[in-house]
Amino acid sequence: MTDLTLTARRTIKASPEQVYTAWLDPRVIAKYMTMGPDMQARDVRNDPRVGGRFFFNMVGERENAHQGTYTELTPYSRIVFTWETPWSAPGSVVDLTLTPVPGGTEVVLTHVKFASEQSRDGHLKGWTGILERLDGMLARTQPA
Repeated sequence: MTDLTLTARRTIKASPEQVYTAWLDPRVIAKYMTMGPDMQARDVRNDPRVGGRFFFNMVGERENAHQGTYTELTPYSRIVFTWETPWSAPGSVVDLTLTPVPGGTEVVLTHVKFASEQSRDGHLKGWTGILERLDGMLARTQPA
C-alpha cells in the first residue's frame, strides 16, 4: 500500500517568507507541530539545509519521535523532506509548496508512501491540524 498519497491545502494569512521561516525555525516548530491541542512538540532540533536533519517528539499520552532529512529547500517556495517515524513506510516523503496569493500564502502539503489507508488518513488529520495551528499562530503575529 506504499503508493498511497495525501494532499492538504490551506491559505495561511502570512507571506511565503514568514511561512517558510516558521517551518524551519525550531522555536516556532515547537509551537505548532503537534497532532492536537493536548500535545506538545519537545526536543526540537533542526539543521535546515539540503542533507540536514530535523528531529522532534510529539508528546501527549505517549511520546512519538519524528525525524527526517531535507532533500530540497527553495527559499520561500518549497521544502521537501523525508518523514521517518515508527509508523512510516520506507521512502515516505513530504513536499511543501508555498505560493503567494491575495491575503497570504497557499500551502500545498503532499505526503507520499503510507503503510495503510488508516495511516494515510491519520496523517491527513495530523497535517490538517498542523497547518491550522500554523495559520492561527502566524495570523496572531500580523499587524491589524
